[in-house]
Amino acid sequence: QVQVVESGGGLVQAGGSLRLSCAASGSSFRIETMAWYRQAPEKQRELVAVISSGGSTNYADSVKGRFTISRHNGENTVYLQMDSLKVEDTAVYYCYIETVYKLQIWGQGTLVTVSS
Repeated sequence: QVQVVESGGGLVQAGGSLRLSCAASGSSFRIETMAWYRQAPEKQRELVAVISSGGSTNYADSVKGRFTISRHNGENTVYLQMDSLKVEDTAVYYCYIETVYKLQIWGQGTLVTVSS
């Protein structure tokens, strides 16, 4: 069984930075895709950033140039560095992992609040 633990959320002023972390552990598995999604109040969950096992990345237009996704394959960990945060970045951020066998795992979510 794969478990995912997120950390790094919190309260920050607009223009500030936060770094989210997500670590996967459990049975032996190989991770293909790691990503971060977010869901703001009364809005649908949306993809923020995704990174493949080979290191290819893709970002939502709203965060390009401000957020950076990275991963440490040996530790099954993915990070999201968030800079120049805006009030509209306020949301619950979820880690998403997909194994090579297409098993999809979601984290419990971590709240990011950006104040003006």
